[in-house]
Amino acid sequence: MNHYKNFNRIISGVILFTMLAMPFAGLAQTHVIAPKNPYKAEDDIKLGRQAAAEAEKQFPILNDREVTDYVERVGDRLVEAIPREYQHPEFRFSYKVVNVSDLNAFALPGGFTYVNRGLIEAAKNEGELAGVMAHELSHVALRHGTAQYAKAQKLGIWAGIAAIGGAVLGGQAGAAAAQGLFGVYFMKYSREYERQADTLGAQIMARAGYDPRDLANMFRTLEQQGGKSGPEWLSDHPNPGNRYEAINREASMLPVSNRLRDDRDFNHIRAVLRDMPRARTTQEVGRGGNTRQPTRRTGSRSGEPPSRAMESYRSPNGNYRVNFPANWQTFESQDGGVTFAPDWAIEGNDITRGVIVGAFTPKRQRGYITLDKALNTLINDLSQTNAYLQEDQSGRYRESLAGREALATMLYGQNPSGYNERVWVVARPNGNEVVYMVFIAPENDFRQYQPTFAAMLRSYSLSNNFR
Repeated sequence: MNHYKNFNRIISGVILFTMLAMPFAGLAQTHVIAPKNPYKAEDDIKLGRQAAAEAEKQFPILNDREVTDYVERVGDRLVEAIPREYQHPEFRFSYKVVNVSDLNAFALPGGFTYVNRGLIEAAKNEGELAGVMAHELSHVALRHGTAQYAKAQKLGIWAGIAAIGGAVLGGQAGAAAAQGLFGVYFMKYSREYERQADTLGAQIMARAGYDPRDLANMFRTLEQQGGKSGPEWLSDHPNPGNRYEAINREASMLPVSNRLRDDRDFNHIRAVLRDMPRARTTQEVGRGGNTRQPTRRTGSRSGEPPSRAMESYRSPNGNYRVNFPANWQTFESQDGGVTFAPDWAIEGNDITRGVIVGAFTPKRQRGYITLDKALNTLINDLSQTNAYLQEDQSGRYRESLAGREALATMLYGQNPSGYNERVWVVARPNGNEVVYMVFIAPENDFRQYQPTFAAMLRSYSLSNNFR
């Protein structure tokens, strides 16, 4: 009887141990095995650096120290949480914010990481932003980029560098750079690679103090805010199947270290971005023209008149200076021109109220540029994209621009938005170029804006070596 009790006690202990052990065995986190890769970590760095250079030629980088520092802090916290097995001391992770509205982010081989402003604005909390970044950093840690290149050895590892820039750009800019096969093949990771990045990304988040469920929730956020076609990030990162459920299942097996619960920094950065002019889409960037790099200035309220207080603007090339209302924004273009306008007056590619300043060399230019030729060329260029504009019958008149004689006239017409618009243009020759100022406002508001326009015209000056 005593032996039976002991035996029964032993058996009961074994059963109890087995019952207790089974859940822990089932709760073991998934072990991710990095794919075979014949290339060295130095190859990742070389490839990533060149691809980053290509991307930054086409993308407007948000040069705001406060926003960039915040994204760097989130990124560094995640990198420190990468398991030792997947760490590469050679990599030097960097982070930049791209001033476009598309919901996207990408990390190039070697750690060159880019987060679209639109993604920050779409995330509901820091955890969701960190989730996308953790996923991208997992691709880097697992060296998926060069591993995928290895599958196309016959094309050569460096053949697709330009295509990486094109693929991550998306839209027309991306289509131009990707040139067919490369953009599709090299940046749209396989579903297996996506599954690995989801899993490792969740593990990194937990180790960094974030709830891995925020990664799953971010997929829902992306789907909800991406429109009918879905955001660019989801199109570049195919669903490996049951993504939301799989991430949540992995999350249930992960203890979160030093959990972060404070979103004050995240909310502050969101507020900073709201004070900037809207970010353009990648398609708008791809069409060229203004990259619209915003200045950090408090935006004016809708309908607010131009401030009497003026600030001075000097062109990046140092060729000219001009004053503008303190409550307006500056939007620089790649050709050296600049648009001054209240942020609320930017509607898509249109400016409802504002001033454009710039210079250009007329095509097929022969001989001396007369005043009439300078103004005619400017009006012809404006008419190509604003066919509704026609010149006022009151005629042209002499004006002064940067201390020399110029020619001015008024254009008018009903724009596509359905209201009448007035456009005052002033131009004069300057060597083999035409320098100009274009002043825009609805017909009903033009008189209100004219004193500001006149003050800006008087303030415009050219550097001595550009006269």
